Amino acid sequence: MDKVVPTAADAVADVPDGASLAVGGFGLSGVPNVLIHALYERGVRRLGIVSNNCGALDSGLAVLLAAGRIARVTGSYIGANKEFARQYLAGELEVEMIPQGTLAERLRAGGAGIPAFYTPAGVGTQIADGGLPWRYDGNGGVALASPPKEVREFDGTEYVLERGIRTDFALVRAARGDRHGNLVFGKSARNFNPLAAMAGRVTIAEVEELVEPGEIDPDAVHLPGIFVQRVVALTAEQAADKQIERRTVSAPSARGTVSG
Repeated sequence: MDKVVPTAADAVADVPDGASLAVGGFGLSGVPNVLIHALYERGVRRLGIVSNNCGALDSGLAVLLAAGRIARVTGSYIGANKEFARQYLAGELEVEMIPQGTLAERLRAGGAGIPAFYTPAGVGTQIADGGLPWRYDGNGGVALASPPKEVREFDGTEYVLERGIRTDFALVRAARGDRHGNLVFGKSARNFNPLAAMAGRVTIAEVEELVEPGEIDPDAVHLPGIFVQRVVALTAEQAADKQIERRTVSAPSARGTVSG
């Protein structure tokens, strides 16, 4: 089945207001910026986002966040996103913070058809006991707090029950992809992308290089096409547009100077 769609706008044309989306990326690495921008252009609102973080440097999900298009975020890292923190503390945004490994496993479990699992991460904290602020009232009070979760003991160790995550759509970015939706991710851009893709009922992948079926060695496939419903081929300019979040420059070294 040829899963290629002509444009990013076509790929997200049926994403409605209030949809839930799992979005790949970590910081600025592996973020499906083209698909996110297409959603922004459509004006979709009240989105529920599941992603490690919510964009940075006015890029990625930060575009939707700044426009007030996101209603809820399930993630594990706020970072230096000041607008994220402002909306959360002002009561404009509902936020469920999850340990990073738990978030990864909840996405994977959802995609694998596992409704829930037990993990030791969070036992003895508000993750398990409840009371984490999901939404503030804008005056410093908590309008909505997390509920307590089931805790059970196995072989003398306590574990908390976590639910698998399934979303209406998933947006991911891959280095290579074929027309059947088989994907290969580039180095650190692999991050949350395969897991987000698994969790989406309809998964849309933007690929930097589109190849024909059979051109990707089966052993090199990071995510099989069964998890992907739509593929968008990026232009050379779009594929090359990769930002760096923090640039560091080493101080000049005196080594190697030649004395006469």
